[in-house]
Amino acid sequence: MARKKVVAIVGRPNVGKSTFFNILAGESKSIIKDTPGVTRDRIYADCEWNGTKFQIIDTGGIEPETEDIILKQMRRQAELAMDIADVIVFITDVKVGVTKSDEEVALMLRRTKKPIILVCNKCDRIGDVPPEIYEFYKLGLGEPYGISAGKRLGIGEVLDEIYANFGDIDKDIDEDELIKVAIIGKPNAGKSSLVNKILGEERVIVSDIAGTTRDAIDSQYENKYGNYLFIDTAGIRRKNKVYEELEKYSIVKAKAAIDRADVCLIVIDAIQGVTEQDEKIAGLAHEAGKGVVIVINKWDLIEKDTHTMSSYKKQVYEKLAYLAYAPIVFISAVTGQRVNSVFEIINKVNEANSLRVPTGMLNDMLAEAIAITQPPSDKGRRLKIYYMTQVSIKPPTFVIFVNNKQLMHFSYTRYLENQLRKMFEFSGTPIHMIIRERNERK
Repeated sequence: MARKKVVAIVGRPNVGKSTFFNILAGESKSIIKDTPGVTRDRIYADCEWNGTKFQIIDTGGIEPETEDIILKQMRRQAELAMDIADVIVFITDVKVGVTKSDEEVALMLRRTKKPIILVCNKCDRIGDVPPEIYEFYKLGLGEPYGISAGKRLGIGEVLDEIYANFGDIDKDIDEDELIKVAIIGKPNAGKSSLVNKILGEERVIVSDIAGTTRDAIDSQYENKYGNYLFIDTAGIRRKNKVYEELEKYSIVKAKAAIDRADVCLIVIDAIQGVTEQDEKIAGLAHEAGKGVVIVINKWDLIEKDTHTMSSYKKQVYEKLAYLAYAPIVFISAVTGQRVNSVFEIINKVNEANSLRVPTGMLNDMLAEAIAITQPPSDKGRRLKIYYMTQVSIKPPTFVIFVNNKQLMHFSYTRYLENQLRKMFEFSGTPIHMIIRERNERK
């Protein structure tokens, strides 16, 4: 399957890369803030111009010479983005002029031997070329394009130039063929390490500094098990520990990533066990109706005997009782232990979340369940169940028609759900049950 063309947006911090990216993406997908280093990782989005779809990547600002650990890793992220890009857009600040960092970045870019589009941002009056723009010719990257990302001026000319540098356009990837997997959990549970182990590259910044990954990061990956889109989310902190406004943005984006996903991997630190915050994070995926896999990471650091794994599973299900349907896998993102086994579980859970059961089979199951355990009664009135049907998937949702909804106790609804899980392969997915009286039309 041919991949989409990729455009990387690079440059120093605070030159307007994220604003430019958001205009192309058509949404506020990158965090915009006047704090250097806000966009720390590569952020992906789909874009379309002249009828052609392509992918854009917003990178952390490049600081060629720095001892700051985060800025060093941001530079590495930009280098990785440039490695996979077909076209590179280099954003500079016309008001600041050419800096030593710009010259160093330009040198890096010339070495890539890829099409480079030099953009001078913050030209507030397009048409009247500011004399400062001529200084940028000395970077050796050709004619600079003057734009104002803040005022949305000059963007079309840049997109035309991007399109002109694509050459032969590959066939677009059908995103419906991808299984979208959100990786969620507390900070420092090992989410980014897991993504990096799967992809075999430093795709996401990994650091012991809690909250390093602030945005949701998309990574497409294909292997013998299937075609996946991994969404690595910012670690979700407890609300009373969210001091920075940026962290609040991250929580919103993590929730949005869950909404986009087919399957959520809930990564839990094996040493800490299931915490109250883990329970809340897992609840987001459960309430969203997503397929769920519980991933216990750092299992290599746990002292074990023959009963350790079964005992640990019991403790997890006690804390996450509402996720009793979710499979648990024990891994080490650092050593790679059992990481490959995650793919087969993802596939199984995705199939379960998308499973549609014929009405005839459902009602055969229902008749058998009623024969085994009679419906409840109250004050001489017995619940009558007429039939059930499945009305949707993702999550599987069933409507049960009865004579009186008030007689359907939640325990009997749970009993029927358990019979469904017993009869059909609904591993890893929540099931929604809707009770209606027969005379209800909706």
